[in-house]
Amino acid sequence: MPIYVYEVVLPDGSGGGQFEWLQGMAEAPLTAHPETGEPVRRVFGTPNAPRAWTDSQAKGKVSDSNLAAKGFTKYVKTGDGTYEKTAGTGPKQIKRK
Repeated sequence: MPIYVYEVVLPDGSGGGQFEWLQGMAEAPLTAHPETGEPVRRVFGTPNAPRAWTDSQAKGKVSDSNLAAKGFTKYVKTGDGTYEKTAGTGPKQIKRK
C-alpha cells in the first residue's frame, strides 16, 4: 500500500501543514484530516524510485578495505591450492591439502 502526502487547505485556499497517510490505491483520496476534520488535498511527493546498480558501486562494496571494516576476511588464490589473505584477520596463507 502506498503512502500518500496530504496538506491541510487553509481558508484562503493556500496549503497548510502536510502529513502522510497509508491507504490502498483503489481507495478514494481523503477530503478531511482524519484527526482534526480540516479539509485536505492530496499533493504530489517525490517518487522513491530505486536507482540502477552500477559496477563501480559493486566494486566499492567488495573492496578489501570495506570487507575488513565489516569484519570479513578475504583470501585470493595465488597458486595451486594456496590462498593469501588480502583483507581482514586470520592466517596470512591457507594451503589446501
